[in-house]
Amino acid sequence: TNWAKLSATATLGVIHRGHEKESLSLMQSYLPKDSSGTSSGYAEGGGLYALGLIHANHGGEITEYLLGQVKDAGSEQIKHGGCLGLGLAAMGTHRADVYEQLKFCLYQDDAVTGEAAGLAMGLCELGSKSASAIEDMVAYAQETQHEKILRGLAVGISLVMYGRLEEADPLIESLTRDKDAILRRSGMYTIAMAYCGTGNNSAIRKLLHVAVSDVNDDVRRAAVMGLGFLLFKQPDHCPGVVQLLSESYNPHVRYGAAMALGIACAGTGNKEALGLIEPMKNDPTNYVRQGALIASAMILVQQTEQTCPKVKDFRALYTKVISDKHEDVMAKFGAILAQGIIDAGGRNVTVSLQSRTGHTSMLGVVGMLVFTQYWYWFPLSHFLSLAFQPTAVIGLNSNLDMPVVKFKSSAKPSMFGYPANLEEKKKEDKEKVTTAVLSITNKQKKKEAEKKKDKDGAGEEKMDVDSEKKDDKKEKMEVDEKKDEEKKEDKPEEEKKEPEPLFEMLSNPARVMKAQLKVINLEDGKYRPMKDISIGGIVLLDRAELGAEEEEQIVEPMEVNKGATTSTEEEGDEPSPPEPFQWTED
Repeated sequence: TNWAKLSATATLGVIHRGHEKESLSLMQSYLPKDSSGTSSGYAEGGGLYALGLIHANHGGEITEYLLGQVKDAGSEQIKHGGCLGLGLAAMGTHRADVYEQLKFCLYQDDAVTGEAAGLAMGLCELGSKSASAIEDMVAYAQETQHEKILRGLAVGISLVMYGRLEEADPLIESLTRDKDAILRRSGMYTIAMAYCGTGNNSAIRKLLHVAVSDVNDDVRRAAVMGLGFLLFKQPDHCPGVVQLLSESYNPHVRYGAAMALGIACAGTGNKEALGLIEPMKNDPTNYVRQGALIASAMILVQQTEQTCPKVKDFRALYTKVISDKHEDVMAKFGAILAQGIIDAGGRNVTVSLQSRTGHTSMLGVVGMLVFTQYWYWFPLSHFLSLAFQPTAVIGLNSNLDMPVVKFKSSAKPSMFGYPANLEEKKKEDKEKVTTAVLSITNKQKKKEAEKKKDKDGAGEEKMDVDSEKKDDKKEKMEVDEKKDEEKKEDKPEEEKKEPEPLFEMLSNPARVMKAQLKVINLEDGKYRPMKDISIGGIVLLDRAELGAEEEEQIVEPMEVNKGATTSTEEEGDEPSPPEPFQWTED
């Protein structure tokens, strides 16, 4: 559909996330132009949404650009993308002019624009506890006839209360008593946002009560999912809390349990969590299988076969589900997302809702909450990229340059290495199979042969077929003999494999996974780290007295698109376009 065009364009924002200086030039061909009255606006809406993803929580000048685009937008598609982009760029700024513009879009009472505006208002007022904003949003939610707008506002309201703990209780109380199921669901999200990462007992009790008592499936699902947001700082506790819910008769609750495990245990490779998710892989309900696939990928991101042996089975499962043409579409969608999550960022990022030092990551929590809304609106799945965290150790000197240093990882290289690349299956030559001949056709042939009275010709044909069969048998024999010889040759090569080293030297900057940080240290005597290396990320290195006299070596930056320039030189000039012609349908 055309909305797929918006979503596909927005993926560019995920790919270029953080490239803030070049963002406008990168997205130039997709942004709204003044003269374009002809275009439908889907790609342009996606372009504005992508700009928001690139600048998430780092708006600055781009906020002004997006604000102008939302004001001038003609079509609902551009407004939808523009509102999402503006909300992302102005996240947590509490800017009155942005809020008023988004409120104006909401009050147009257009379902598509309103959904994005309601969500964006929450992003702009993130954690502000603004009474006026909540009043506006709740009042409009009770008035509107559009379910889409209600859904956008439900998430928006919860974001306003992000991290406010007990201050959110009066709002939670009134939302959970509302007769409208979508507002009750908003109450569940509000508990998840207000108490995220705290593991607060009374909040967990509220969510568990609603998870088993509410009459609406969506509310129950949201309540169970909220448990994941509360418990992500104690991932070992989550499987115990969710265990009974994962066996519920209600498929929505089972889906919620899978997602709660994915959110709380993201990137940990927790064996108990995977044990609960495993039975859901074969669940009779398609969307429970979808949730299980996505959650398993979030838990297994950056896990290797050494650290978590189940990785291999789950990777094989994703491939099987994607390639199986009899598989349900919903499970397939889950497997495709799972494949992307487990290999996210070229396998150089993990999914995490907390910072390296254990503080709650605002971006991660918001991204994860909005990602769960893909259930209603697929383009929101791009928000998951906000929860991605690069896993690296980058050493910098006093001039913020990268000096040439080595880090020692006291673990086998395979323990934390990249998984092996996928191999393309070579097409095997199929053996010739003799076609089955029915007795009826034989009779028919005999009759025809008798009619023609050409018995000699028929005899010769039979002879030919027999000789072909004999040749085939000979070929098969030769192939089998060759296979046996190859096997014999392979064996000595396998025996010659060298034993794997017990440590690895990594050069600056290095890809270092979370679990690997415990076994990393700086061997170079010329530098002294200014903070504990086991925290990871960017580490400032102070020059020790030993290396003070020597000239400092700096890591040379890599040339991007190096290959592209050389290949064009070899290929020569581009061929000229064909001459104008007229197309006629015959």
